[in-house]
Amino acid sequence: MIRNILLVFLLITSLATTAQRTNSSPYSFFGIGEEFNPVTVEQSAMGGIGVAFSHYKYLNFTNPAAYADLRYTTYSFGVLNNKLTIDNGTETQSTNSTSLSYFALAFPLGSKAGMSFGIQPVSSVGYSLSNTNADETEISLFSGDGGISRVYGSFGIKVFKGFSLGVEADYSFGNIENSVINQVTNVTLATKYKESTIVRGGSVTLGAQYKTEINKDLVLSIGTTYKIGNDLKVTGDEYLYSLTLASTGTEFGRDTISQSSISGNYKLPLKTNLGVGLGKYDKWYVGLEYENQDAIETTGFLNTTNAYRYSESNRFSLGGFYLPKINSISSYWERVTYRAGIRLEKTGLLVDGSGLNTNYTPIDDFGISFGLGLPLRQLSTLNMGFEFGERGTTDNNLIQENYFNFRLSLSLTDSKWFQKRKID
Repeated sequence: MIRNILLVFLLITSLATTAQRTNSSPYSFFGIGEEFNPVTVEQSAMGGIGVAFSHYKYLNFTNPAAYADLRYTTYSFGVLNNKLTIDNGTETQSTNSTSLSYFALAFPLGSKAGMSFGIQPVSSVGYSLSNTNADETEISLFSGDGGISRVYGSFGIKVFKGFSLGVEADYSFGNIENSVINQVTNVTLATKYKESTIVRGGSVTLGAQYKTEINKDLVLSIGTTYKIGNDLKVTGDEYLYSLTLASTGTEFGRDTISQSSISGNYKLPLKTNLGVGLGKYDKWYVGLEYENQDAIETTGFLNTTNAYRYSESNRFSLGGFYLPKINSISSYWERVTYRAGIRLEKTGLLVDGSGLNTNYTPIDDFGISFGLGLPLRQLSTLNMGFEFGERGTTDNNLIQENYFNFRLSLSLTDSKWFQKRKID
C-alpha cells in the first residue's frame, strides 16, 4: 500500500516541478518576487508555528535546534497548489498553480543530535500586468518569471537536559527575468526593456529550545532563532531594443538600442523569531510565536523604483494539534492528527498605487489554516493542509488577493540510522 502511495506522490511532484508557474501574485513584481515561509505542511496547517516545537519524527524548517529530539530517519516531500483570486475593486480574475514545496531528509546522530538536508523554493516571480494612459494612446505591458530556491543543512544537539542548540546554513540561487513593453498608438515599433538576472547568496540561522515539565505529562517549551543579516547578490544584463508585435502577441525584435550589466543587492537584515508552547506528549500542543525583521533594502535592478519601499515586517502565529489516541486499535480516525492555526503578517511591503510616490499602503497578509496527519504503515504519515487567506487591499488603486492553498506532503519514516546491530 505504501509503495502505491509513494508512486502516486512522486508522479504528482514530478508534474509539479516540470509545470511552469504561468501566473502568480501581481505583488511578485517587487524585489525577488513572492516569498514563501520556510515551513513544512504540518507547520503551515498550524499557522506556521514551529520555533518552540520539536518531535521525534517530524521535520522542522523553523528552528534547527529541534533536530536534537529527532529519533527516526525521515524523508519528506511537499507540494503546494495555490488558487488565487485577484480583485482590483471593479473586476476579479482567478489563477491556479502547482509547485514543489520541498524535498528534505532528516536523521538522528546518536541520542542527542540530529541533522537535516533539503531544497526549498524561496520566492517565485510570475506576473503579467498592463497599464494604459488616460487617453488610451499608450500601453505598457509588464511581465516577469523565474524564482529563487535554496539548499540547506541543519544540525541540532542537546547541550543538557531540556536545552538544545542548533545551526543552519543555506545557499540561495535562481534566475529572474523582468520586462516592460511600451507601445504607442499608430507607431509601428514598440520598445522593450528586459533584464535577466542571477541571484546568489548564503545565510546562517542560530536556534535554541528549552523544555521543562511543569507537572505530570504537561510540557512547557520555549524557542528562539536568529537569522543573521545577509545579502543576496543580483547580477545580469539589461537590454533596450525595438520590436514589432503581431496580433497574436508574438514579438519580432529589430534593433538593440542599449545593453549594459546589472549589479545589485537584496539586503536582508537580522530576522528574529520567539515562541512558546504548551502540550502533552503525542496528545495535544498549542503554540504562539512572533517573528520580526527590519526593513529590507534593494538596489540595482528593474523594480527598484519609487513605487514601492519596505518597512519593518512581523508575524504573529497561533496554532496547534490534537491527537485523540495514538495507539488506538478500534478506530483509525483516533490515530489521525488534527491541526489548526491562524496567522497575521505585516509583510513589510509598502506600495504606492496613486503614482505620486507619496501615498504608500502596507500589504498585509492574514490566513486561517487547518490540516490532517493521516498515519500510514509504521510511523509514516500523509499530511494535508488547507489555508484560506487574504493579502493586500483595493484601497489606493491596489489589488486584493484572496487565496486558497492546498498542501500535501508524504513523510516516510525509516528505522534509525547509525544504530549498532546485535548478532544473536
